[in-house]
Amino acid sequence: MEVRYCDGCGARLQSEDPNASGYVPTSALQQEDVICKRCFRLKHYNEVQSVEYSDDDYLTMIQEIHKTKGLVVKIVDIFDFNGSFISSLQRLTGDNPIILIGNKVDLLPKSTKRNKLIQWMKKTAADLGLKVQDAFLVSATTGEGFDQVETVIEDMRNEQDVYVVGCTNVGKSTFINQLINRTSGIEDAITTSYFPGTTLGFIQIPLDDQTALYDTPGVVNRSQLVHYVTDKDVKKITPKKEIKPKVFQLEEQQTLFLGGFGRFDFEKGLQQSFICYFSNELYIHRTKMSNADEFYHKHVGELLQPPTEKTLETLPPLVKQDIKIPLEKTDIVIPGLGWITIAEGGVTVSVHVPKGVQISIRKALI
Repeated sequence: MEVRYCDGCGARLQSEDPNASGYVPTSALQQEDVICKRCFRLKHYNEVQSVEYSDDDYLTMIQEIHKTKGLVVKIVDIFDFNGSFISSLQRLTGDNPIILIGNKVDLLPKSTKRNKLIQWMKKTAADLGLKVQDAFLVSATTGEGFDQVETVIEDMRNEQDVYVVGCTNVGKSTFINQLINRTSGIEDAITTSYFPGTTLGFIQIPLDDQTALYDTPGVVNRSQLVHYVTDKDVKKITPKKEIKPKVFQLEEQQTLFLGGFGRFDFEKGLQQSFICYFSNELYIHRTKMSNADEFYHKHVGELLQPPTEKTLETLPPLVKQDIKIPLEKTDIVIPGLGWITIAEGGVTVSVHVPKGVQISIRKALI
């Protein structure tokens, strides 16, 4: 029997096990275009079914690129650069050239200096051990930046295959759908969603008679908050339109609660502004550090929301991390959630995030 793959997620189609990836009723295999039960439920009902793959399985799939010749297009979420960065990508993809695409640029404030941001992307990638040929900013949702990226991909692929790679939830499939739509007029050719792990295998889209563009499985980075929350909460913490920064004047010993997913304590320093870049749907509450513990336990999931009650059942406890901010404008980044910009350095703060989520600091992006 001919081996076939789901047009939506790339999983091998089968009719034996309804709980395994790639399941379709036998009758559906007679159709020309087939998507599996999981993709059908995701596309029409926004439901997500768990799959049997492990995190290492996705890395093993990506490593197949090492054996090929082609252009690697690395997608990162510009709103969550470090959290969506694959540090081992150079090893996984071999000597193939890599271009870096910062997706979701439409979420950043319009005042953001694009050229400065691109230079920052290149330097940060190099600091993280990844050599890139060039870097670009796009919005896979709106199509912004695609005229230039289409031309660059065509020139740089040198009549070879193209592999689109990235962590889960960076918008790889949306990026590819935008490319397909611009060239063929076909909409939503492959399955997309807010939720991690939508693509389960390589999805092949022909470029010509000899070469193809491949959507690859999203690599899982467990330091991102999205892996610890329910689908409903993922929608709330994932920005959908331009971020409206929220500015808070804080004195020593004051606290900001980032919904119920994070806590920011201003331990020591002169009164100043703290700029919050998070989803517009995330509620931020200011209070005194002296009653912050009691306030959290009393109001998490209610006033401090998201998270939902269902997320609270499995959300790891908040763990405190102390940070001394250098003497420059600095961002404290919570991967999968957003960041807080501290305008004046030389202060001491602490950040409480769910255990397993790894915060980082960087020179201010904006």
